[in-house]
Amino acid sequence: MWVGVERRGMHRIDPATGDALEPVAEHDAEDVDAALDEATAAFESWSDTRLEERRRLLTEAADVLRDRTEEFARLMTREMGKPIEGARAEVEKSAWGLDHYAEHAPEYLADEHIGTEAGTKSFVSYEPLGPVLAVMPWNYPFWQVFRFAAPNLVAGNVGLLKHASNVPECALAIESVFEEAGFPEGVFRTLVVGSERAEEVIRDDRVRAVTLTGSEPAGRAVGGAAGEELKPSVLELGGSDPFVVLDDADLAAAASVGASARTLNSGQSCIAAKRFVVHTDVYDEFLERFVAEMESLVVGDPTDEGTDVGPQAREDLMAEVHEQVTASVEAGATVETGGEPLDRDGFFYPPTVLTDVPRDAPLGCEEVFGPAAAVFEVESEAAAVELANDSDLGLGASVWTEDLERGERVARRIESGGVFVNELTKSDPRLPFGGIKDSGYGRELARQGIRAFLNEKTVWVQDTDDQP
Repeated sequence: MWVGVERRGMHRIDPATGDALEPVAEHDAEDVDAALDEATAAFESWSDTRLEERRRLLTEAADVLRDRTEEFARLMTREMGKPIEGARAEVEKSAWGLDHYAEHAPEYLADEHIGTEAGTKSFVSYEPLGPVLAVMPWNYPFWQVFRFAAPNLVAGNVGLLKHASNVPECALAIESVFEEAGFPEGVFRTLVVGSERAEEVIRDDRVRAVTLTGSEPAGRAVGGAAGEELKPSVLELGGSDPFVVLDDADLAAAASVGASARTLNSGQSCIAAKRFVVHTDVYDEFLERFVAEMESLVVGDPTDEGTDVGPQAREDLMAEVHEQVTASVEAGATVETGGEPLDRDGFFYPPTVLTDVPRDAPLGCEEVFGPAAAVFEVESEAAAVELANDSDLGLGASVWTEDLERGERVARRIESGGVFVNELTKSDPRLPFGGIKDSGYGRELARQGIRAFLNEKTVWVQDTDDQP
């Protein structure tokens, strides 16, 4: 149990109205120390718990999520402005992630037998490390956490969550899911602390590994601290994903999916399509269709069922998007639609499309965390690949063509952690997820994700009867 009494509160603003939400008490140093002790003690028994029991509890947690879907969806909408339909889908996806690892853990964690010499049994055993700290962002406040928690808990690690400061109620609600499902005390614990406290937790000897989803500066800080302590880390640091439309693409589908890919979660997604790279032969038609699709989206109250695009999660985030748009226009870009914050309460920015964007302008070379798209015209497939790769970031990409062999060929040439042909970039518990270059390192999800924080132990068993 937490022991702190006098604590400062985390102050939050409803992004749809600009009104203050009630503060949530922050845990103090004594609380954090108690949580780390509890996690260490819990690991001793949890790591020895039968896999079947860990799988059963994961399934119970998935049931809790589904039973409380509406409650959790409305909590996300209130804290960070996610449109309610997307919030419900996020809870369901989190439950799917739990179910996936409950089902596939025996396969993912099975010993890997390797033939070596006669009379020997040699294999790799996958064994948990201990308490793992997750430093998580606000944009997908449930899914980001459960895609960390599901593989790690079923593998025998225990979880510590340091969530973003504007979603503390989501963080505490996630802890309550595991409590209600029957997980032993200390197996998953939320630390309601500010970012300034994260480094000391990373460096604490009781923490054995760390994962972060966040900005590049945060990744460098977290990765540096973990590296100095010789602790493994996984970093997912965002992207400036290209959406490549080739001359033989289905333009109606590309424009429709492209608008969704750019404005998913109100544009606040690291794997959102951000740079639209379009072959000159179809550029004019695609641009016309794409602008029409963006303008058809409903911007409004995130609690309304018909809303497509809600507010930006914080006022400073909306201001940053507008600064990037303004700077790009000053550098020579043309506004096709949008381009100004909406004149209403809350932090609303409209779906925005810019053309003639210089490559070194903000919309050409930075991650834009809001519903603003840059559209580029290229003369060839080779030029499309070159522009797609002209970024320090490499998280995801999307390629559109009716020739599937061509799509696969282009996909292999794009420098990113994942490429989707005729589909928007997405995370899926069945597939590994992560980036390259300044988008980070390591993988989450699938078999690769569950093994990120396991000891790959080599075991050699020699039959002495076969020794000379």
